[in-house]
Amino acid sequence: QVFSQHCPFLMGPIECLADVVTSDTDIQVTLSIFELASAAGIPCEVDPALVTALGGCRTEGASPEEDYKVSCLLLVFVAVSLPLLAADPASLYNPELDGYNNNLHCLAKAIAQLSAALFTVHNKNIETHLKEFLLVS
Repeated sequence: QVFSQHCPFLMGPIECLADVVTSDTDIQVTLSIFELASAAGIPCEVDPALVTALGGCRTEGASPEEDYKVSCLLLVFVAVSLPLLAADPASLYNPELDGYNNNLHCLAKAIAQLSAALFTVHNKNIETHLKEFLLVS
């Protein structure tokens, strides 16, 4: 916000670039734009640092198809675990913390960011996989 006030001539083009990105844009171009926007403090749909980290952590000797299946299974595991997390006694709201003792309030953001990064690495449709996640959970 401070950067926008002091350097609007610099932030304006960066914000315009971030707004132009669509699902049809090339993945490398999208990641480059999101990296620039993240460095400027603009929130992005996909975290480019997380995509880079996950892209470098591929299983040694595994095919890209196997890595994709593992990513899908991770989301299934999270979806199946949600009822158990909800029933956990630590999943009660604590007014002193203004949140949950087990940080359950961060789970939705974590699922969205992690799945977006995982399926960007595999060049798959993020929205389709999140809809499947909601059906499973």
